[in-house]
Amino acid sequence: MAQNCNRFYCGPVTSHDSIEAAVSRLAQAQATRVPCAPVRDLIGTDDLPAAYAVQRGLVDARLTGDVRVVGRKIGATSEAVQRQLGVDQPDFGYLLSDMDVSHGADGVPVSMRTLVQPRVEGEVAFVLAGDVDPATEEEITLELVRAAVDVALPALEIVDSRIGDWDIGFTDTVADNASSGLFVVGRDGRRLDDLEPRDVTMSLTINDEERSSGAGAACLGDPLEALRWLAVQAWRFGDPLRAGHLILSGALGPFVPFAPGDRVVATISGFAPLSVQFEE
Repeated sequence: MAQNCNRFYCGPVTSHDSIEAAVSRLAQAQATRVPCAPVRDLIGTDDLPAAYAVQRGLVDARLTGDVRVVGRKIGATSEAVQRQLGVDQPDFGYLLSDMDVSHGADGVPVSMRTLVQPRVEGEVAFVLAGDVDPATEEEITLELVRAAVDVALPALEIVDSRIGDWDIGFTDTVADNASSGLFVVGRDGRRLDDLEPRDVTMSLTINDEERSSGAGAACLGDPLEALRWLAVQAWRFGDPLRAGHLILSGALGPFVPFAPGDRVVATISGFAPLSVQFEE
């Protein structure tokens, strides 16, 4: 069997047919809202290029009409979430315009009609003022990504899994667009001159009961370090971060389930509370 050796992986090459079968399985689960079996039987447990190829296939299939890429998300950045998912490293996915339900921050109830097994987490988001596309990978430093940030924003990410009972390994969640669902970002942008992301604290309540808490330092030590990690991965994949992109930098505390009708509030220090009501 042919071997695939690169900076991400060295092992058997996953066939194109297996990648297409994984895309089809996950796409059907999304369309029907019926969870599917994991896809690691098709792409293995270690072949990250194959997992990201499945992810890209799913994303490309959604880029029709008015749906476009608006940014990226970083997943599994905190030890708490890694323990919840049973993984030991971060991953990334794409944010699409039809995932943006930030109208929820303006008091409009958010629909759950596209979700399968949702969970919610609080995090810091960044809007980029400039591209992160230097000549070499070594140039992608913490200083470079900090300079590329326009503003930081409070965010709620509604993560979701198309895979039954969240029975996921690392390649499963990567393939499933890093277990993406929806996202809400606040309007209260802060410049990094006025806010240090690693120093923020977060409390997430559901119906006024605290269900999760954490701090900026839980996100790879610093949400800006998570952004640097993402910038390196994006550069390696030949799809660098661009000006105007929204970046969800990763959970500051454990993700938690919620139900129709729930009111979720993320209070992140330095920002106004971000409140969302989900439809009954």
